[in-house]
Amino acid sequence: MTFDVKEALSGFTQRYIELWQEKTGFPPASNELYGIPSPCIERTGDEKVHWLPQPFSIKGKLSKVETALEICLQDPIHDYYVTQFAGDMSASFDGKPLSLIQVWSEDDFIRLQENLIGHLVTQKRLKRSPTVFIGTTDSEMGLISVCNLTGQVIFEQFDRDERTVLSADLASFLLALNPEMAD
Repeated sequence: MTFDVKEALSGFTQRYIELWQEKTGFPPASNELYGIPSPCIERTGDEKVHWLPQPFSIKGKLSKVETALEICLQDPIHDYYVTQFAGDMSASFDGKPLSLIQVWSEDDFIRLQENLIGHLVTQKRLKRSPTVFIGTTDSEMGLISVCNLTGQVIFEQFDRDERTVLSADLASFLLALNPEMAD
């Protein structure tokens, strides 16, 4: 399963890049990431940055999260976040829009781990089973997450403690995604 997540994420990323190149003639672009250093930057201009994924170069995976919370995260969760540096990618799953969270740089990886720790601490305080977010939705409190107990990909409505299973595992979820161009 570990290899499958890396392969599925790389495959989705390639489909995402191909969509951008087909529609614009350029690699994916982001206004939000403009001016933020990253090994992914291919070109900048018009207050946006064009990017391509780069190999992840940090050792230790999500070990700081595991150490801080004395928890073991499932391998697919680690693999999702340490496969590549890339910009966030828009997609749809079963017709519903979402944005896959990616790691933009080494500094971003530090911030991501801090956010994951905060998320997991909040869940523990609320006596909820641990999940690790991998994407955002149009809903302010809606997250796409991986349940650390089952490995299922879920949509969680954080303010209402509602969870809906989207996929049995992360690799299958990534394979089912359709790339979209952000508005």
